[in-house]
Amino acid sequence: MGLYTAAGTRIAKAAFPASAAPITDPEVVVTADVYGTRHSDEGSYYTGDTNDRAPEGDIKTLAFRAGQVVRQSQIDRMYSPAVIASISPATGPVAGGTVVTITGKYLDGVSDVKFNGASGTALKIVSPTKLTVTAPAGTAGARDVVLVDDAGNVTKTGGFTYS
Repeated sequence: MGLYTAAGTRIAKAAFPASAAPITDPEVVVTADVYGTRHSDEGSYYTGDTNDRAPEGDIKTLAFRAGQVVRQSQIDRMYSPAVIASISPATGPVAGGTVVTITGKYLDGVSDVKFNGASGTALKIVSPTKLTVTAPAGTAGARDVVLVDDAGNVTKTGGFTYS
């Protein structure tokens, strides 16, 4: 098979009219089987018989097989950024030590919680919708709370007030 220009001139392989495209969404090779989970709503198939209920908990399914080639954007879409719904209590002493509960969505990817740039301690991911952390010492006033998340940092401006 030959390739030709619109004018009918044959195009040699070395002269193919193309240039390097910027790689904004590279392909990657998955190196191990990766599974995703989704929550099974208990009772969603309930028909009236107490023995006929859908399974409780999470259902694990194969998302990517080892050796599969995928675009980075496909992987990125699997990680939703954290969402802060509430911070409680939203105030504490400048000495720190307040155990703070943060609720929201997609909190299971949070690896650090910063109060005005200083990391909290004793971070515990309770569930994808709840975490607890102990506030560090700070200076008086409303301070930003930043969730360091594997899908990107999320900030609640003035989310915690030191008094």
